[in-house]
Amino acid sequence: MTKHSTVSQPASHDPRQMRRVLFSSYLGSVVEFYDFLLYGIAASLVFGQVFFANLDPMVGTIASFGTLAAGYIARPLGGVIFGHFGDRVGRKSMLVITMTLMGVASTLIGLIPTYNQIGVAAPIILVFLRVIQGIAVGGEWGGAALMSLEHSTKRRRGFSASVTNMGGPSGALLATLIMTACSTMPEESFLAWGWRIPFLLSAVLVGLGMFIRLRIQESPVFAAAQAAAAAERKSATGAKKPSVPLFEVLRHYPKNVLLAAFGGAGAFVIQGLLATFAITLAVGGGADRTSVLMVHGIGSFLHIFTIPFFAALSDRVGRRPVMISGALAAAFMAYPLFQMLATGDMGWVLAAFLIGNPLIQASMYGPLAAFISEMFGTTSRYTGASLGYQLASTLGAGLAPLLAATLLTVGNGNPVWVSVMVASICVISALAIFITKESHKLDLDGDRPEPAISAAGPKTARVS
Repeated sequence: MTKHSTVSQPASHDPRQMRRVLFSSYLGSVVEFYDFLLYGIAASLVFGQVFFANLDPMVGTIASFGTLAAGYIARPLGGVIFGHFGDRVGRKSMLVITMTLMGVASTLIGLIPTYNQIGVAAPIILVFLRVIQGIAVGGEWGGAALMSLEHSTKRRRGFSASVTNMGGPSGALLATLIMTACSTMPEESFLAWGWRIPFLLSAVLVGLGMFIRLRIQESPVFAAAQAAAAAERKSATGAKKPSVPLFEVLRHYPKNVLLAAFGGAGAFVIQGLLATFAITLAVGGGADRTSVLMVHGIGSFLHIFTIPFFAALSDRVGRRPVMISGALAAAFMAYPLFQMLATGDMGWVLAAFLIGNPLIQASMYGPLAAFISEMFGTTSRYTGASLGYQLASTLGAGLAPLLAATLLTVGNGNPVWVSVMVASICVISALAIFITKESHKLDLDGDRPEPAISAAGPKTARVS
């Protein structure tokens, strides 16, 4: 594909429109991740008993986390599908579709009969709807992040893109608060119908998100690239049709996709385990379920503010230094964090949640949206960034709870092997980030940035 060297980087100069874009990306992400992460909480507390009642409790927990993983495995597929049309048609329209899909799937999860009512059909329907959730959130992140990134000025790209990532802990906090309120019911009522309330509320949240999302403008960077491409096709004799974005990514950016996936995996393994497995571990250690959910909510609340802090820091000093520091800190603290959780002591559980998400995970996750998006050119950025990000989420948050539950069983309840797994993934992430080029000063205009790795090493290169 030919470079569009004449395409500038048009940022949104209307402060009101910029605020609307940021709020839309944030709110949409809150709704999507509320639904997606609510499933994780329910998987750790309820689904093993409701949908896998015929299994041993520990095996039921593993099976429950297996359905959780199914959603993460589907996320790259969603990134490819919606990335294709987002790069060809536009970012905004895809965001409307993904939100609708997520809302419908989540509401239906709240209506599924239990295993005791319809037998094996119950977990089958659950897995199907979880896959739909995964496809929806796989397409959501790329569009929301790029709308913020591509409306922003260069010096604030990390902060602007991180607004989408703020939706993750915000959605987790909202899901935790609502599920905590429901969990105060008598055990019989909670298992019978109380857990369904948070899923049914997603219909209201989707309506609010759609109202805001329909009022924003298309990305100016994408619109300019489309106009330049149309002019080029009009002036060129026998011009070729636009290529498929996925093929462009696989042809020109294979290393970028792999570096994005492995570079982001560390952030997601911490996120996934603290949102699901950590709750199971702390409750299994003797902590009160409602109290664990409350301290998890405290950590999620602080996480909302530390994500943009580390993203803004990466705008000043670079993405790589901030993210590598976080990955190495995660590897070093993996063993102490899970030992704190396993004690069941609420003081140690609180400390683990405060260190794990607001500090360690945020330092990797805050700059991640910009770090990944800056690896790809405009006309394949939605596909490339979505694919890299969702592969990272699948490697980290998707498979980690399932592996952690299995390793905990192998370790007879001692999370030492879980700690080894987390430390190993975070070291790999640090290495992947280290060998990429610094990107916080790159321009976004043009179709094809230079490869993420060069023979000269990880130096800054201009995108043109």
